[in-house]
Amino acid sequence: MAFDRRTFLGTSAATGAAVALAGAAGSPAAAATTADAGVRPPRTYAFTVMGTTDLHGNVFNWDYFTDKEFDDKAHNDVGLAKISTLVNRVRAEKGRCNTLLIDAGDTIQGTQLSYYYAKVDPITARRGPVHPMAQAMNAIGYDAAALGNHEFNYGIPVLRKFQEQCDFPLLGANALDAKSLQPAFPPYSMHRLRTPHGRDVKVAVLGLTNPGIAIWDKANVQGKMTFPGLEEQAAKYVPKLRSMGADVVIVSAHSGSSGTSSYGDQLPYVENAAGLVAEQVPGIDAILVGHAHTEIPEYRVKNKATGKDVVLSEPLKWGQRLTLLDFELTWAKGSWSVAKVSARVLNSNTVEEDPKIVRLLSDEHRKVVEYVNQVIGTSTQAMSSADGPVKDVPIIDLINHVQAETVKGALSGTEWASLPVLSQASCFSRTAAIPAGKVTLRDAAGLYPFENTLEARVLTGAQLKDYLEYSARYFVQTAPDAVVDPAKLTNAEGVPDYNYDAVYGLAYDIDIAQPKGSRITGLSFRGVPVDPQARFVLAVNNYRASGGGAFPHVPQAKQVWANSDEIRNTIISWVKAKGTVDPSQFASVDWRLTRAGVPVF
Repeated sequence: MAFDRRTFLGTSAATGAAVALAGAAGSPAAAATTADAGVRPPRTYAFTVMGTTDLHGNVFNWDYFTDKEFDDKAHNDVGLAKISTLVNRVRAEKGRCNTLLIDAGDTIQGTQLSYYYAKVDPITARRGPVHPMAQAMNAIGYDAAALGNHEFNYGIPVLRKFQEQCDFPLLGANALDAKSLQPAFPPYSMHRLRTPHGRDVKVAVLGLTNPGIAIWDKANVQGKMTFPGLEEQAAKYVPKLRSMGADVVIVSAHSGSSGTSSYGDQLPYVENAAGLVAEQVPGIDAILVGHAHTEIPEYRVKNKATGKDVVLSEPLKWGQRLTLLDFELTWAKGSWSVAKVSARVLNSNTVEEDPKIVRLLSDEHRKVVEYVNQVIGTSTQAMSSADGPVKDVPIIDLINHVQAETVKGALSGTEWASLPVLSQASCFSRTAAIPAGKVTLRDAAGLYPFENTLEARVLTGAQLKDYLEYSARYFVQTAPDAVVDPAKLTNAEGVPDYNYDAVYGLAYDIDIAQPKGSRITGLSFRGVPVDPQARFVLAVNNYRASGGGAFPHVPQAKQVWANSDEIRNTIISWVKAKGTVDPSQFASVDWRLTRAGVPVF
């Protein structure tokens, strides 16, 4: 079904190439030559599609975990309030009737603001609030948005309520009802732009989401929705959109451009397939890319069938950038055709927040700030995650201890109670910290910024060694006599911090002088070498258990327990129950980096 969200009225002066043409014909000589030759000047039209992606619940330039304005090493800013200012400027420059604004997904998860209105004061409650992201995006005037995988984190009812609250369509051509195999969301939207000459320009926006949803949010979507590959659905819908009279076809894809997947061979679909869609499906003019959290101002992919370039652009996450896709069209033989497409990004740190958005959501912001700053306990000492990627630090042990203790309690009295319980955790944030003294909810929540839930899976000693070898690929191979720079020791082959796991309950060394696959030495449990046949219970998050990161064995391992509550909430509840966090009760150095048996640190 097509969604005519807006019929644009009014006229506009042609821009871009049209300006250059008009300038050339503006001189007497040029005008006379054109008139003498009896040649009509070409009819042209230019418009701009603005795009965001991976907003992840960021309305304001605010970090709820640090309780201050967001900042990073590059001094980026975040949030829709900044994006709104950029959008207003582009519309003022080009004429609102010559612009569209779209998004590529991952909107309602990621900050404590979005969490609060999904869980604490949920939008699904009777007479519940309107989601802040819906309020902001409606006020800014979005025309369409693709579904992201994190849209499903809070369950389908929350997503449906958010959809209901949006004044624009949420698109997902490859989000299908599991029984009927019909689209569960609008596949596309159609928009008309009125031009100074000829008929209106019809712009189709096709929305594609990530097939990894079937793995990452299995508990929420299994038996309800299915997610075929992006290329398959694009090949189905692009010709249909062209037959419906679309002059321009844009894809908003919550899928990176690299052609890689983080879940191995568990699904026959590629996670980061935007580049493949551009290459394999003819008839697409441009793709707004999402999901990968990388900045790609402009990337051109040649379509195999047509030989034409498809322009891709991915703005940086959280509202740090706004993509501009500039289109130049020409009118000939009764139809519009795309003459040129280019892309660039604008930086949101160059503008102030839009006062309209600030006023609109100041009350919601204040409520969440009060919520995250409530004191839930005390700590006997300060803990930091700064060295977490390269050292066994107490703050990561805290996550693992809570997870292991939770699973042990859950398995008590069951047939699995006699098995040793281990736990995995990653350093999700290098700036997470627990202060000495009072501990607030935001301190505890900052350890675990994702909405992952906890499971228990049974693995053998041999499988755990494979798991650790795979995890250790994260470290750059470093010769025994080479100088060690901790800042350059991690993220080998682009492996992110959240895909490096430390396993709590085992002792082992990671020899970074060795090639990947041959790094784990001295693997032991309670001082005894691990028996390859021995069985252990691993407390593991649902992302990893479902195949996220493509770690071996865990997705196929027997599940003996699972919980629907977020690990973040489990940590908060644990701190509240204990009252005091004392690292001496749970922290120890059980893994270390070595080279030829010599500790690196």
